[in-house]
Amino acid sequence: MLKPVQASTYTFRNIIEGGFLYVDKTNYLYDLVRPATGIYFMARPRRFGKSLMISTLEEIFKGNRDLFKDLWIDRSDYDWQTYPVIRIDFSQERIYTATELQEMIATFSEEIAAQYQLTLPKSHYQRQFRHLIQQLAANKKVVILIDEYDKPIIDNLDHLAEAKQIRETLKNFYTIIKAMDQYIRFVFITGISKFSKVGVFSALNNLTDITMNPRFATALGITENELVQNFSGHIDMLAIKEQAAAETVALKIRQWYDGFCFVEDCPNVYNPFSTLNLFYNQRFANYWFETGTPTFLIR
Repeated sequence: MLKPVQASTYTFRNIIEGGFLYVDKTNYLYDLVRPATGIYFMARPRRFGKSLMISTLEEIFKGNRDLFKDLWIDRSDYDWQTYPVIRIDFSQERIYTATELQEMIATFSEEIAAQYQLTLPKSHYQRQFRHLIQQLAANKKVVILIDEYDKPIIDNLDHLAEAKQIRETLKNFYTIIKAMDQYIRFVFITGISKFSKVGVFSALNNLTDITMNPRFATALGITENELVQNFSGHIDMLAIKEQAAAETVALKIRQWYDGFCFVEDCPNVYNPFSTLNLFYNQRFANYWFETGTPTFLIR
């Protein structure tokens, strides 16, 4: 039976439980989670699978092995221990000031504490976040997953003074992670840019940047082999609609959506958002570009 595709679902659990097609990338995640500890950063374009990667890591560290049946990591020697998880997504709200960002971090801390039946003292956002880590780590080291680390800065590039204040708030936030190293099992941070990386992560000097690491060049996006292995049935359906041979349609897909490369001489990857939308809508279009022009680059 041909599994349906879904381009607007970024939650691993929803993809698996909904019976949607999932391109198995868990071998890359195994390389990240198998060591006893690690702090990683990866930048990728928007709508390229970063949030799905964060969601998948969350399910791994929560020990939900049943979701990974028949996937690569389920057949590996990973030990499937359960860890407390702090997951923060800075894209959830539009932030205009450093004060709003501090309030957002405090809210995240309080909501996560409530999930684990913990109570945080009414205090400064930095102290609350520190207390959250310490309390969660009482029985097991903590996993921290941060999505879209740079969005509060990017959203305020037209207001440079405020953007700098927001950067300082983020810098102070990541300083806590460095200071709490003894309580932390794993950290993974994503964003779409590296332009502010040095300033924001200056205190996090044990951070491993895998953005241009050859081992993870195809961790996001769809390779040619993955397209053939996972989407052959969808290509055949599209070929019928296009009234063309499957080989001709495959070439057209490559011309439209292939061409991303994140290290020198790496295999190209297809844009996942556009490719999935193609198979869902059965129509060629500039799906990725039409979701929004990256105006921050222009600014």
